Amino acid sequence: MLKYRVIPALLLDGEGLVKTTRFKHPKYIGDPINAIRIFNDKEVDELMVLDISASKLKRNPNFELIKKFAGECFMPLSYGGGVTTVEQARKLFAIGVEKIAIQSAAIENLDLISSIADQFGSQSVIMSIDIKKDWLNKYKAFSSKDMKTLKLDWMLMVKRAEDAGVGEILLNSVDRDGTMGGMELDLIKRASSAISVPLIAVGGVGGLADIKSAVASGANAVAVGAYFVFNGPHRAVLITYPKYNELEELFKS
Repeated sequence: MLKYRVIPALLLDGEGLVKTTRFKHPKYIGDPINAIRIFNDKEVDELMVLDISASKLKRNPNFELIKKFAGECFMPLSYGGGVTTVEQARKLFAIGVEKIAIQSAAIENLDLISSIADQFGSQSVIMSIDIKKDWLNKYKAFSSKDMKTLKLDWMLMVKRAEDAGVGEILLNSVDRDGTMGGMELDLIKRASSAISVPLIAVGGVGGLADIKSAVASGANAVAVGAYFVFNGPHRAVLITYPKYNELEELFKS
């Protein structure tokens, strides 16, 4: 088993997969079932699917579609998007989802995190926190549902999520999303030093060196979007994943 997890992160919009850049300009990249089958063949250890439109449209998770995802996955599946109740979480776990990522509902009510953790275990719930720099170059918590920064201090949000019983924190740099230009390492360092639960860093991976830099900065896992779905300067769609021995070698030192 690898020392650190490297997790493909797929963005669902309706019933298709897209990839955004800085949370805008979604580009269609294909059928989710096909992508899952490719990642199965590449022996990926864990997969994350995030529905980017469910909360914006105040829509429930697409349980039938997610059930198909879980049925195809040979690896543990994390899902996020539109989860607002414990009953929805229960249904997702029943159809095969292993972890649920929550952002919008938890921003409004952290008790949802606590309730899910109490009933299903902390390991089953992830708090997703998006961060964007303001005009003064300061980190601000960001609502992906409303596409605006929040007044609540982002470090306080991270600590409150841990106190609420979350099993992991998914920390996403909005400014690096889809750019493949390197990760926000200072952000990763600051967040990881403030919590004891595992930190999944996402946003900006453009090569294996970026993954290594993220774990060196304190990430316990790295979620990767564009780097695993695009190829070449014209960003042609090509789903890839490193060979196990490549990742093993990457994390040796």
